[in-house]
Amino acid sequence: MTKFMRWWLVAKVLYFREKCIGCGVCVGTAPEQWEMSFTDGKSVLKNAELRKDVFVLVIPSFASAVNKQAAEACPVKIIQVLE
Repeated sequence: MTKFMRWWLVAKVLYFREKCIGCGVCVGTAPEQWEMSFTDGKSVLKNAELRKDVFVLVIPSFASAVNKQAAEACPVKIIQVLE
């Protein structure tokens, strides 16, 4: 990872998909990072990497606030944004 990328990518979104109920509030709040799966009806964190039982996505700083809103709105509280 270059020095520029380290500066630009400043937050991580953690998503515990197994507990997702498929309400879609994350998709409605942050559609740039979230979409609904047509196979099981759960949310998908786009381009995330699965690490054990958690999907992890590194995001730029400008996407942090909207993903925090998605995390706060999630009724089952399975989204975390770490800065």
